Amino acid sequence: MTLNPQNKSYSSPALEFKSTMFSVPVLGVASDDLMLIEQVLNEKIKLAPEFFKHSPVILDFYDLNKKQLTLSLDALLALVRKVGLFVVGVRGGSEEQHQQAIDLGIAVTANTEIKAELPKASKVIAAPKDDDTISDESTTVLITKPIRSGQRIYSHGDLIVLAQVGAGAEILAEGNIHVYGTLRGRALAGVQGNVDARIFCSDLQAELISIAGHYKISDDIQGAVSNTPIQIYLQKNALVIKTIA
Repeated sequence: MTLNPQNKSYSSPALEFKSTMFSVPVLGVASDDLMLIEQVLNEKIKLAPEFFKHSPVILDFYDLNKKQLTLSLDALLALVRKVGLFVVGVRGGSEEQHQQAIDLGIAVTANTEIKAELPKASKVIAAPKDDDTISDESTTVLITKPIRSGQRIYSHGDLIVLAQVGAGAEILAEGNIHVYGTLRGRALAGVQGNVDARIFCSDLQAELISIAGHYKISDDIQGAVSNTPIQIYLQKNALVIKTIA
């Protein structure tokens, strides 16, 4: 018996669009020197290799065009793939650059960087938005609600989270990281090479912890004290996990 596809009935849809928080790091391109770009990219990746591993990225051409520089999109894409990243979108480009991206099957995205009407001494975010990468020069970023799987938060200074960090979430700071709830997911402090940075949390259940490029994964963390406030710091190029007295 042949069934008419139009008459089929399903208990659930075969496909649906879901609203979710998913942020992507943005690479601001400001030079037409491919060798220099590759060098800088490799230096950044070495600081947090697990965070950038197979990471999707968006290319921002605003600064490049502001300087009236030109760069082959094909060559740049090849370079980014070479270092292990995947370009999923572009923004800030000319109509020609955007059309070239579309022809290559790459999305053109809007500029959705988070802005805040707060003093630069601090930033408070009740709930992360679609673009969870903080790009101003604040010395402290304060998150007051849980960070869910797929979200990424970056602070140019210290990062304070007053809630839990979920599995699959990633938080990075150039300074210290404080998590006053359970820390799952990935936490990377001192990402610009600050060896004095520390990670503090109330309950350590992380997938990965890192300070200045030195990291441990969950298998290495097993056995650490849970449900107890701890601090993580570097000592002789090794991560130390210690309870807070």
